Amino acid sequence: MELLLFFPMGTYRQLLYHLILEPYGRDKVLTKNKQIRLFTYIKQIIENKRCKLYAINGVENHVHLLVTIRADISISDFIKDVKVSSSKFIKREKLFPYFKRWSSGYAIFTRPYESLDELIKYIDKQKEHHKNKSYYEEYGELLRKNGL
Repeated sequence: MELLLFFPMGTYRQLLYHLILEPYGRDKVLTKNKQIRLFTYIKQIIENKRCKLYAINGVENHVHLLVTIRADISISDFIKDVKVSSSKFIKREKLFPYFKRWSSGYAIFTRPYESLDELIKYIDKQKEHHKNKSYYEEYGELLRKNGL
């Protein structure tokens, strides 16, 4: 006889979001020597929202994040909060002197949970990746790969 276990219907959501942010004009203003301070601050923003950051990294003209966002927070509100809070931090700390603001747009892609390890490696290796490929090439590939 097969034992069937019944679980009450709850609300479950497991969506990985691969998010890309860029400074206004795609300017190369996020200087390497201070990026870790920005990434640490963004991590704190995300943790304060009780969301999960799996990876963050980038180069001078863009930042990649791999996150899960709580079900009760809209994606646009999440991104707006990250951009506004990090912009204020950058300006208050005079972190990147030529940073004006984040671009009004962003790219965000849902990814299957099975790709978690692969995406973490991809984001962790951004600096190496961009030795051979420009941001425009990478961005175009991501848009095509995701049907956009």
